[in-house]
Amino acid sequence: MDLTKIRKDFPILSREIYGKPLVYFDNGATTQKPRCVVDAIVEEYYSVNANVHRGVHFLSQQATELHESSRETVRQFINARSTNEIIFTRGTTEAINLLAFCFGEEFMKEGDEVIISTMEHHSNIVPWQLLAARKGISIKVIPMNDKGELLLDEYENLFSDRTKIVSMTHISNVLGTINPIKEMIATAHAHGVPVLVDGAQSVPHLKIDVQELDADFFAFSAHKVYGPTGIGVLYGKEEWLNKLPPYQGGGEMIQSVSFEKTTFNELPFKFEAGTPDYIGTTGLAKALDYISAIGFDQIMEHDRELTTYAMHRLKEIEGMRILGEAEHKSSVISFLVGNIHHFDMGTLLDRLGIAVRTGHHCAEPLMRRLGIEGTVRASFGLYNTKQEIDSLVAGIERVRKMF
Repeated sequence: MDLTKIRKDFPILSREIYGKPLVYFDNGATTQKPRCVVDAIVEEYYSVNANVHRGVHFLSQQATELHESSRETVRQFINARSTNEIIFTRGTTEAINLLAFCFGEEFMKEGDEVIISTMEHHSNIVPWQLLAARKGISIKVIPMNDKGELLLDEYENLFSDRTKIVSMTHISNVLGTINPIKEMIATAHAHGVPVLVDGAQSVPHLKIDVQELDADFFAFSAHKVYGPTGIGVLYGKEEWLNKLPPYQGGGEMIQSVSFEKTTFNELPFKFEAGTPDYIGTTGLAKALDYISAIGFDQIMEHDRELTTYAMHRLKEIEGMRILGEAEHKSSVISFLVGNIHHFDMGTLLDRLGIAVRTGHHCAEPLMRRLGIEGTVRASFGLYNTKQEIDSLVAGIERVRKMF
């Protein structure tokens, strides 16, 4: 990839922090935005802004066309069969909450089971716990080995005749582990159980084909894939979405309303109550077009090169402990150095202009499995370079010598 050209598309990368060039390694939390995404958002607000759907005036029709063309962009990007299968949400968290609530209401009762994994983000744990408190379901957890790989034999043994759904992450936001999601979906389907995939970390790094994966549901956020905040997607197979009740009531999700009865709209609008973030969907579509133009073959190769290089360089540091060394690993590296607290390491790296994430990364159960309180996490994006990794290594060495 032409990294020089790509980096020019992201104005924030030219910033200095405390007099040092910004090295941004917090892409797992959120990615930076290319100029074309921000320009598209500004342009729509200044020239097309109007509430979508049902409006007869020109601006409303134009805004509606942009909004629905964005839905088609998402459909193509993940290779869904129909735009009816693309539900716009506020992000991965809302998408999982939507599915947990609606699926739980329709298909689960006391004693039924959901399977999740040890490495889940809180957003794929807490919604199921809320369902458990409300309806008395049970949560089963797929264990993992010390390398950060899920134990597939144990996964197979978790299924019973009360298992109703599996909900699991594609790539761990802490360990970088790429789970064998296609194989795990096939296992669930062999037991007649549907699967929700948390794709928040995988969509920026892997080419996603929901039909090839045979995923029943797939969720991701725009802001982790170079798009704006506050917008995301829940993909669902049409046959499943048709069976689920609405998540929220209000405008747009209805067909007709009387004081006695309401009939609901068709897909996908049944799940999109109220005015949608039609500006955000334009930003999302522009971001997906941007990375599609670069090409996932190049993006995936760049990720592999950066991750391999970073793992090699970081292991040169005395006292380095890397959490998660799965055979299949994406560009997320969590680590600790000696007895240096992760917060101290992150704070001092920040003074060198290096942005990393510290803490439990919304994965406290995983931290307990690892026997730690938190980590320093460096996560890479398509604009990061080997030279920046060298800066990270030099920064860690400098901090280590201070302690």
